[in-house]
Amino acid sequence: MNIIKNVRDFILENEFELKLLEGRVNIVNYTSIGHFDNNKVIIYYKKGEIIIKGENLTVNKLMNDEILITGKFKSIELR
Repeated sequence: MNIIKNVRDFILENEFELKLLEGRVNIVNYTSIGHFDNNKVIIYYKKGEIIIKGENLTVNKLMNDEILITGKFKSIELR
């Protein structure tokens, strides 16, 4: 049955993923958004939380399992 689980995981891509790009942070497979304003974003995932601090933070893409944040980032902390 391990083969079925591996195929299911591959198809559904349920692994948490954070991509840091120039002026953008893309987060996939998060569980919830704890806080959001122009200077701070808190995103929860299965194993902890991400705290993003910066200026002019905005959401450019928001889906059930994916969020794209743009702005000027000062710090990104994984807890």
